[in-house]
This record gives sequence, C-alpha cells and structure tokens, in this order.
Amino acid sequence: MAQKPSIPKGTRDFSPLEMARRDYIFSTITEQFRLFGFHRIETPAMENLSTLMGKYGEEGDKLLFKILNSGDFMRSVKPEDLEQRNLPRLTNELCEKGLRYDLTVPFARYVVQHRAEIQLPFKRFQIQPVWRADRPQKGRYREFYQCDADVVGSTSLLNEVELLELIDAVFAKLKVNVAIKVNNRKVLAGIAEVIGCPEKIVDITVAIDKIDKIGLEAVEAELVQKELTPAQIEALRPVLTLEGDNTAKLAKMADLLKGSEEGTLGVEELKFVAEAFDAMGHKAALDLDFSLARGLNYYTGTIIEVKALDVEIGSITGGGRYDNLTGVFGMPGLSGVGISFGADRIYDVLNALNLYPEDLSGASRVMFVNFGEKEGMKAMSVAKALREQGISVTVYPDAAKMKKQMALANSEHIPFVAIIGSDELENDTVTLKNMTTGEQQTIPTDRLAEALR
Repeated sequence: MAQKPSIPKGTRDFSPLEMARRDYIFSTITEQFRLFGFHRIETPAMENLSTLMGKYGEEGDKLLFKILNSGDFMRSVKPEDLEQRNLPRLTNELCEKGLRYDLTVPFARYVVQHRAEIQLPFKRFQIQPVWRADRPQKGRYREFYQCDADVVGSTSLLNEVELLELIDAVFAKLKVNVAIKVNNRKVLAGIAEVIGCPEKIVDITVAIDKIDKIGLEAVEAELVQKELTPAQIEALRPVLTLEGDNTAKLAKMADLLKGSEEGTLGVEELKFVAEAFDAMGHKAALDLDFSLARGLNYYTGTIIEVKALDVEIGSITGGGRYDNLTGVFGMPGLSGVGISFGADRIYDVLNALNLYPEDLSGASRVMFVNFGEKEGMKAMSVAKALREQGISVTVYPDAAKMKKQMALANSEHIPFVAIIGSDELENDTVTLKNMTTGEQQTIPTDRLAEALR
C-alpha cells in the first residue's frame, strides 16, 4: 500500500473557504498600504546566505533554512570536517543559498542593489511567504506570510507616527481590538548604562523581552545566569515594574535615565511619537512598554509590537527603526523604519473571533445546471455575459444527474442555481432557484444579472 502523502510540520494547506478568508486579510492590508502611499515590490524566495547570515543574531541564524548546492555538493567538503562534525564549516561548503527568514533584510539588499533606480525617501510594501526552522506550535509556523511596509531614506519620527496610524487603520478595518506596544532601543541602551553594565545590553534585552511569558522572577534568574550582580538587578527592577499611564511612565523613565544621554534621547523620541499619535486620534490602545525589546539585532530606535486583546496569541505585528541595516551591504547611514503584519496569526485571530464578513465564502454567485449539449452551450453563453458584468458563475461541465449537480451547489454554498431546459431554450429564459429559500422564478436572460444582484 502506498504511503499516505503528508506535508512538513509547521506548514499548512488552505481550502477554498480558507483562501477566501486569507484573501480578505491580504486585500484589507494591501488597500491600507496603498492609501498610505507605499509601492509594492517582490524579492526571491531564496537569497545568498551571505545576505542572510549575521543579520538576525545567533539564534536567528540557527533558524535559517539552508539550501544544498546543486550538482556535486560534496565536492568541496574535506573528510576531516565530516569526521569532526564541523557544522559551521560544512554549512559554508554545502550551502550557498537559503530561504528568506523575513522580508526586511532582503529589502535592505534590494535598496542597495537598486539604489540608482530609487528616489528617497522610498516607501515599499511586500506580501510574501518567509521560512524559519522553528519548533512548530500554536500560532508559530515554519512557513508563513509577512506583510511589510517600510520607509527608507528619512530619519523623521513622523514615519513612526504614520506607521502607527497604518497599524490602527488595518485593525480597525479588520475589527480586531489591539494594543500597540512601543519602546525605543536607545531607552534599553540607557537602562544598561545607568545600571552599570552597558556591555550586557544584548543579554538584558533578550531576558526582559520574555517578561510577559515567564514573569519577573524568571527574568531575574536569567539575568543572574548572565552574571549581572544583585545590585544591577535591583537597579533594573523599577524599570520592569513601572505603572501608570503613558505620560506618567515617560516622566518616571526620564528621571531614571537622566544620567544617560542615549537613554534620554530615547525617552524624548518616545514622547514625540506617543503625543503625535494621540493627536491624530486612534482606536487601538497605545502602551509604552519598557520591557519590550524584540530580539532582532538591527533595531536602533523605536520598536513596535501589536497584541490582540481578545485572543491569547503571540505578537500579530511588529517592527521598528533600523538605522544601520543597509551598512552591511555597503551603504552606511541610510535610515529605515518598518512594520510587518503577521498574516497567519491575524488569520488565526479572525477565525477565533469569527470576524469575517457574512458573505465571504469565495463561492460563485450562481451555478448553471447542464441538461445536454444545446443547454450547456446556452448556459456557457449566458455565463459569459454575466461575467462581463462582474458576476461570478460556475457552469456544471457534464450532463450528470440533477441530484449530483445540486450537491455541488450545496457543498460550495452557491446561493443561486440557474436552469436552462427545452422550454427555457425556446423562450430565451432562465429558471432561477434561490438555494436558501427554495423559491424559483423564470426570468428573461437579459434580466438575469439584475435578478442576481
């Protein structure tokens, strides 16, 4: 017996109904991207590993899917590397390419490679799948879509404000209640400076970024393992337990970081972004969260993360400013800021809350049954006229039993069935059946589109 086919863990098939729902999400996000003036690009699924490696930190590099070289991929491998299981060296010899981990690094590569064609500031959006060799779990997949919007070539904080507005507009359209969490990497650097261990900024941010998942006590235990002293951990605790509204938090943080020039600048940037966003008016809650770190090494300023308020799930949107990313590709000093909507998690949220439009099925508006060659050809002719008027139509291809044809209409939730028999052929009419009410009416073919609307 042949083995039943399967797909890799962390990937999914999507049915027609599921694709209709996903298309609703993608079209909603795309509409807002265009309203905010972003231009669409695409980049290859695979990039050179030299482009990807070293951009996501040590943990991110481990999650890159690497692609074996074509042909005799073992030709450059030394026997001693195989015997010693020298994995880093073997990877370099066996693999020159990898699947993209996100869309931001490929975008940075695109900007550098096409700099002569780009007018700055450049606003781009991109909706494509990415891949991560992660452990699959609820809300976390190995293949998933990102919907990115970035602005490069401008240091203005108005870009951050506009991206927050974009987030607010998308989730308002999708009817998802969210909290937008915002912090600034300069604030995190200032915290490390004032507690006396600026060299441990990465260890501190990796640990405190987990506080919502593992709690304060576990974070402090991790910081002990990273060799922070009890005095340093004690100095950090007020930062992690800040309470009050955004204004109060900013005032307290400004006081805590008054000894750090970089930290003070971060607080001032946060204050501008928060006050400007509030001045625009917004539906989403804005939460200044000084434990928010986000793991990617390339963020240098504002960092953003979005949480759904009515569903237990991880971040559904994230991003931030990355002043130095294009520098690794030979173009230093080009500032950028961007966000990424996690389409697959948003899909899970909308499923959990049943927030899709009622008429979102992806089904045809009407199905023509088929009684034979003449009737089928007439149905094809009428269907063509309907499609030209924007009405989706299915014509059953075979002169099968009526029960079988109606079963297809039912299974695909098609609201109307059109019947053309000998009488209808003679009179140039169609009998239209409403599949919800069961009512039937005979209509001249030139009035069918009006009846279906």
